[in-house]
Amino acid sequence: MKINGNTIRPGMIIEHQGGLWRAVKTNHTQPGKGGAYLQAELKNIRNGTKLNVRFRSSESVERAHLEQTEHQFLFADGDLYTFMNTENYDQISLSKDIIGEDQVAFLQDGMMVNVESHDGDPLGVQLPDTVTLTVTKADAVVKGQTASSSFKPAMLENGVRCLVPPHIETGTRIVVNTVDGTYVERAKD
Repeated sequence: MKINGNTIRPGMIIEHQGGLWRAVKTNHTQPGKGGAYLQAELKNIRNGTKLNVRFRSSESVERAHLEQTEHQFLFADGDLYTFMNTENYDQISLSKDIIGEDQVAFLQDGMMVNVESHDGDPLGVQLPDTVTLTVTKADAVVKGQTASSSFKPAMLENGVRCLVPPHIETGTRIVVNTVDGTYVERAKD
């Protein structure tokens, strides 16, 4: 499916220069002179090489057609993560490289994910947008710090560091965005 070059988002997989590339970072730029463009950092799915490309809004790129099947995360064994297809109970094991270093930290036992594959070859895992985690360590609020940022660093149960509002304390359950690891809200449970 053809899409405009300026609609590429992080996580999208496109066909470019005869290969499959995942958009890692994107940045919209509108210089004072000339037309606007999207600066994209792409990572080759097969060999892991990176490429920086500029796409103008008038350019079109081919978005790769991916089959998505719902799987349940079962367990991790070293660098291999095992998922079970919820329809036919087949199990597949994917490496940390395929899932993504930053995404692995958010996997939880029994979590439902979508495994993306192209021509039967698994390319990645799409996690839910948010997960609920417990704060294991939260720094104390420095009195009079309101002039600067009103967020403080905290450590989550999965080992990820996150900035949280001052009222969040150790033991509090919070909702975290799985794409960038940012605080969303206090958990309602």
